[in-house]
Amino acid sequence: MNGFKFLPVAVLMCLGLSQAQAFARPEKEYKIFQFPRTAIPRIDGEFSDWDMVPDSYAVGLSELYDTHGGRGTKLDPKEFDLRVKVGWVDGENRLYFYLEAYDDCWDFTDAGLRQDIFELVVDADLSGGPFIKEDNGNLNKLPVSDLHFKGHGAHAQNYHIFTPVRQGKDWAMVWGATPWIKDFPYANVAYDYDFAPGQSGVLKMEFYITPFDYASPEGIASSVVSRLREGELVGMSWCMIDFDVDKPKADPVMCLSHDFRMIRDASFLNAFRLMPLEAPYRPKIEAEWSFAEIDRNERLVRFEDRSRGEVTRRIWDFGDGTRSEEKYPIHRYEKAGEWTVSLTVEGPEGKDCRTKVWEVVTR
Repeated sequence: MNGFKFLPVAVLMCLGLSQAQAFARPEKEYKIFQFPRTAIPRIDGEFSDWDMVPDSYAVGLSELYDTHGGRGTKLDPKEFDLRVKVGWVDGENRLYFYLEAYDDCWDFTDAGLRQDIFELVVDADLSGGPFIKEDNGNLNKLPVSDLHFKGHGAHAQNYHIFTPVRQGKDWAMVWGATPWIKDFPYANVAYDYDFAPGQSGVLKMEFYITPFDYASPEGIASSVVSRLREGELVGMSWCMIDFDVDKPKADPVMCLSHDFRMIRDASFLNAFRLMPLEAPYRPKIEAEWSFAEIDRNERLVRFEDRSRGEVTRRIWDFGDGTRSEEKYPIHRYEKAGEWTVSLTVEGPEGKDCRTKVWEVVTR
């Protein structure tokens, strides 16, 4: 990978492909489907879990731009076709993917990087900027070998996902110093296909990854997992590198961002919105709340109403005989204790209550 700054794999340079040009990135905002907690996708190669995801969430071939093969947006689905859906589950901090692709010539015999690749880049906290060692701003201070471990893939992650993967080969290559993020439980994958190398056919696959605000070479204990929150944006893009054994000089690199710099600089990613539950899976009214300790010595606790649905009235019961109707009350407990706290919400669609036993503790 070293020695050719605008390509993720050195083998592309060997094919004589020109340096990637910059194209206008689409301003379209894409959607990430929220799965109900009772319908989390199973990574098992049986894809019915994705039937609930509307077609409006699908990202197809027409959204991509060939930055290397000279085709631009004139991509022929008879040669290659691609459809991707992305999902998430509130509170889980994983991104789920379903990929369905047709290729007239699947190439996956190479033990290294020269094979059909779905290259995915995620910058969940939208920190932006370059994230590979060759673009590190400290190149004049440290050797590239040091920068590999000091920031390559730290704030945004690049996955070279093999489509499909041959037996005995890891399902992906993580570009950087954190190969552990592609291993279970931080990622998982399942495939379904019935073609051999060089043949045409349809590939179906599903996988999940765990995005990181900071991914450390030292492992999960030194890393910071990205917190996915409803309504927020995630920086993300992908490109499909379609190697063909019979056409080695005409391999398209089809980018969702329309700019191949996406593979190295998170500022060139697309915007994906973490959507709320779709109406059929959304309760009409649902009580939910969280809390945070403000001052342990003063026994001050801040509560937050996180209920779903239209709420016209709320009643907090703090477990010590006091109540509040505020949305974000700050409550002072007069003594130490283990408190059972309830929030009751009401609205046009009904009433609901959420109680948590002894989660709030004061000393």
